[in-house]
Amino acid sequence: MQAFRFTLGALALATLAACGKQATETAAGDASSAAADNVQVVKIGSANPLTGPFAHWGRDSDNGVVLAIEEANAAGVTLGGQKVKFEVVSEDDQADPKVATQVAQRFVDAGVAGVVGHLTSGATIPASRIYSDAGVPMVAASVTSPKFTQQGYANTFRIIANDTQQGNALAAHAVGALGAKKIAVIDDRSTYGQGLADDFARAVEAAGGKVVKREYTTNSASDFMAILTSIKGSQPDLVFYGGMDAQAGPMVKQMKKVGLTVPYMGADGVNTAEFVKLGGEAANGSYASSAGASKEKMPGYAAFSERFKKRFGGDIQAYAPYTYDATRVLIDAMKRADSAEPAKYLAELPKTKLDGVTGPIAFDAKGDIVGGTVTLYRLENGAWKTVEAPAAQAASAAK
Repeated sequence: MQAFRFTLGALALATLAACGKQATETAAGDASSAAADNVQVVKIGSANPLTGPFAHWGRDSDNGVVLAIEEANAAGVTLGGQKVKFEVVSEDDQADPKVATQVAQRFVDAGVAGVVGHLTSGATIPASRIYSDAGVPMVAASVTSPKFTQQGYANTFRIIANDTQQGNALAAHAVGALGAKKIAVIDDRSTYGQGLADDFARAVEAAGGKVVKREYTTNSASDFMAILTSIKGSQPDLVFYGGMDAQAGPMVKQMKKVGLTVPYMGADGVNTAEFVKLGGEAANGSYASSAGASKEKMPGYAAFSERFKKRFGGDIQAYAPYTYDATRVLIDAMKRADSAEPAKYLAELPKTKLDGVTGPIAFDAKGDIVGGTVTLYRLENGAWKTVEAPAAQAASAAK
């Protein structure tokens, strides 16, 4: 996922500070109550954009953490001979790198034992340094930028495939299965979008295709007519976009207006119901990927979806199964260490072997998930349908 920058006015900062203060005061009151009952309170931070255009992603992810915590508390956990009550400390990072670092510092100051998040790569990478300096473990459930685990931090883990794997799979499908030889590439210049587009472009050239046009926009743009008109002149066989649904939907509509009738392709930021809504009829026939298994192939999806809908009154949007599993990874490591102290249970995280809702979870030496899966989809009549990957494409995605 990518990072989105928003201008913070004084009102936004004041609101953010008030929310942080309220969360801290609530947690302090709960901690006092738990202490009176001889219960150890263990706080887990959940960082997501809870306001703004990507709140639908963020609230879904936060709900996954909440459900995992509630189920752990219902089952009962004891660490070091003392009963534990897990608490979620949810913060709105607005998918903004600067706000994300503020949120990270508040988490550290609040004494969280671990963090699930952040949602976007652009917010996560700067925040991860603060967690690393403080020795706080973090498990990312939707961060796909390869840079996240290339920093060399011992406290960072990811339970989802990365953008290199997505780029390889998408390029293999574009060049191999669709026969696209001339490809135009657009990105939004974010950590996520640009990195994904770079990986895709490299994979296209390696597969025998050619990037005939490379254009750029921003993650707040809505008018793409000039870019698309320029692209039309290069006569591409396919247009690829590295970015999110908020721009992808209007972009695919405008493609039709300028007479670009070739296939449109994106990654997990495009594979959403919001893209379908924004793109309308023009979105049909588009391709996208997800950095994970399809819901049909997730071993625990059906049961999890039922519990999720009962608890929150709505369907899963995107990453709730992954944040649920990420929370379980943290708690599982604490159980094996018999401690919620980061310095003690961090050593158990690299040894993780857990059967999650999303599939088996284990980490390599960098903290990446072993055997990360990429799934391809095509939009048909307003619904995303899985596309079977050819053998060569699957092999490319696995690299």
